[in-house]
Amino acid sequence: MTAFDYIIIGGGSAGCVLADKLSADRRNRVLLLEAGPSDRRFWVRTPIGYGATFYDKSVNWCFDTQPEDGLGGRVVYMPRGKVLGGSSSINALVYHRGQPDDYDDWQRAGNPGWDYQSLVPFFESYENTVGPKDQPIKGQGKLTICDVSDQYHPIKSVFFEMSRDLQMPYKERCQMLGEGVYPYYITTRNGMRCSTATAFLWPATKRPNLRVMTGATVTKITIKDGRAIGVEARHKGQSKTFQAHGEIILAAGAIGSPHILQLSGIGPAALCRSYGIDVICDQPNVGQHMQDHIGINYFHDANRPTLNNVLGSWPQLMLAGLRYILQRQGPLSIGVNQLGGLVRSTPDAARLDTQLYINPITYRVTEPHKRRLTKPDKAPGFIMSFNACRPYSTGSVRLVAADASVAPAILGNYLDDQRDIVDVVRMARFIGRMQSTPAVQRLLAAPPETDLLAMSDDAIIADFRQRSGTVFHPCGTCRMGPDSRQSVVDPNLRVYGVDGLRVADASVFPNITSANTNAPTIMVAHKAADLILNS
Repeated sequence: MTAFDYIIIGGGSAGCVLADKLSADRRNRVLLLEAGPSDRRFWVRTPIGYGATFYDKSVNWCFDTQPEDGLGGRVVYMPRGKVLGGSSSINALVYHRGQPDDYDDWQRAGNPGWDYQSLVPFFESYENTVGPKDQPIKGQGKLTICDVSDQYHPIKSVFFEMSRDLQMPYKERCQMLGEGVYPYYITTRNGMRCSTATAFLWPATKRPNLRVMTGATVTKITIKDGRAIGVEARHKGQSKTFQAHGEIILAAGAIGSPHILQLSGIGPAALCRSYGIDVICDQPNVGQHMQDHIGINYFHDANRPTLNNVLGSWPQLMLAGLRYILQRQGPLSIGVNQLGGLVRSTPDAARLDTQLYINPITYRVTEPHKRRLTKPDKAPGFIMSFNACRPYSTGSVRLVAADASVAPAILGNYLDDQRDIVDVVRMARFIGRMQSTPAVQRLLAAPPETDLLAMSDDAIIADFRQRSGTVFHPCGTCRMGPDSRQSVVDPNLRVYGVDGLRVADASVFPNITSANTNAPTIMVAHKAADLILNS
């Protein structure tokens, strides 16, 4: 069968949701095309396994940015999922909605129905929040979101005490909204990763009207008389063509979606022509407005055991592995991003402006060019990290060849906006105040490796330029908005200038959300399915 009602390009966080929702009506013939393989692999399904997939080209696009002027000319590594479930199959598991204002800003930008209160029903429709021993907390949706804070490392109590020292809000149970420090929810089920492939796609594959094709690299969307009518792809060394009688939905992510549009002649006209691509729709916004969170780790030696003592020791690691195999519990069943939250870096901040990560482990990337798994330090330690919730700098994604196998040029353009540099100093000073609290001081085995309160502003900025990296949340490259002169898709996610074509993934975000982007991406896919089915 080569003709379908709906063709979904990309089997990632959004694509798996769309495949489930659109195929629920057995009258709809649905095709899902994914460039990567199945997610049924041990290290994909094991929560701590994202360390093993971080540089694994069999399930990871392993992108690099262009040299970043704001980071001293460094190239920044940007992993993206190339597997069923996409980045939800290789990410660090944290589930966080962000702030209501993030979505209210989407509506204020001219996108009716995208305010937070309008989107809450979509979140609640798929979330199944459970506590210790899988006790139900809220919802009966398909995506399992776990509060495993009881399994988080005992030094978490130090950081609750730190919050009291700073007179900062905190919660001892997991949160997915709100101000303060708290344990993070993670997307696991019975000790295994619950990606969107696990939650949505695999149950749907039992339907005869859904076809899932892995190892299929889309090379072009076919447009005729202003309408998207088909998809060309390479599969097992052969060219394949598929027809769409209804719609084509592009869900290849913030890097893949603009790249495929440009390869199809939908993008900046001069760029497309420069590589011999016929221009279907001159749309200069395709690939522009990319936003991403960029953060930095600050390392500390601890005077008591941390996860270093388990994951950095072969005997302890073997015991943890045995416990995981037998019980699906222990350090291998959770992630290392255990605590964090959204805070104000200064009391007068207009909104929550800083996301924190507090990890009971330290690990160093000593030879980043070798792209190999980095081992935890042997001595106990912990990390405190931050990134700005709503950075101002914007980057781009641009094709560099009329060949889908050639990665596009990605430019984060980090720290291009002076306001981001001001934020770096303010937020680093906040980490410095965390370092200086009595609670943290009692945990330290040595002075902080980077004593932030003792550093000048210039030294903080120089250190950030040298060591910071993406937090892996690119978005906005096919921005949603009411004006085709400034956006790629309209508020119904339809591509301007082409009928029968939508984009539904993180690339449509009008602005980056304040925290991890997997939750809002899954929500966008649910709303997109609703828009498609009711159109």
